Amino acid sequence: MSSAPHRFVTDREKQVELLPWGPHDWLCRPGLTEAKDLQLVRVHMPPGAGHAFHTHPELEEIIYVISGKAEQWVGRESRVLGPGEIAHIPRGEVHATYNIGTETLVFLAILSPAQSKGPAVVDVSGEEPWRSLRSASSVAAGH
Repeated sequence: MSSAPHRFVTDREKQVELLPWGPHDWLCRPGLTEAKDLQLVRVHMPPGAGHAFHTHPELEEIIYVISGKAEQWVGRESRVLGPGEIAHIPRGEVHATYNIGTETLVFLAILSPAQSKGPAVVDVSGEEPWRSLRSASSVAAGH
């Protein structure tokens, strides 16, 4: 891969990052492209995995499901999302994504802006109410 930013990103140019909740295929971000306001990553989340409650203090996000079944939380509200469905997460909003299906959940995460001064991700999964919100909801919903 050349060091110049790409205008086209194919499978060969993507940047793969291995994270605990699944491999991330970076398709657009500073350094890979000339993007100043956008980031795009395709996430492959294995069954049973999840990105527990967290926030992006300076970023807003759209999660677009390509395949599989996501239990998507935005604040204290959750929905099950399938292919073609999205969640919009406002800047700084606590959210979480869990694969509740039997196949790999594949989704796109679109984040803006592409750069921020503070931390990109802040994990709040060990704090209340987030620590017990999902289990209380699952019990109430009969999961």
